[in-house]
Amino acid sequence: MSRRHHYRRKDKEVPELDIVTFLNLMVVLIPFLLISAVFSRITILELNVPEGGSGGQDKPQLMLEVIVRKKGIEIGNGKGVVASMVKVDGKYDIATLSAYLTKIKKNYPDKTDAIVLMEADLEYEYLVLIMDAVRSADPVEVTAVEGAEAAPPGEKTILFADISVGDAP
Repeated sequence: MSRRHHYRRKDKEVPELDIVTFLNLMVVLIPFLLISAVFSRITILELNVPEGGSGGQDKPQLMLEVIVRKKGIEIGNGKGVVASMVKVDGKYDIATLSAYLTKIKKNYPDKTDAIVLMEADLEYEYLVLIMDAVRSADPVEVTAVEGAEAAPPGEKTILFADISVGDAP
């Protein structure tokens, strides 16, 4: 019995890799990603982590807490709840919140920080909505508060720009 050896011929040419289309894609994609990264950086709101209690303060400071719950919004001073706003027709009352925060800002003009605390299982959209209300108020809402100065048309009044976020107790 003879054995037959079958060998494959190695005469086939290896196909050349065509990377021209890939390079065309990279030439377009890289500048687009670099440009869009710059614009996305502008829309980021930087947040601060709440700091521990500091020991050498003589004058007690207001610790403003906005607590977002499923039933409504509560405003606290660090020791207890000062005001409560119940949901109206399933929506948070942002106008009342802005008016109340504007009154607080009028009493404490040097205060720039606030803490927003959210209950678990609330939509992210509500966090953004409340943070916008804590950070600034529309001119219409500000002028509705007694003694508030009117902002120029189209310009928002800055309330509490330094916002910290956490979980509600």
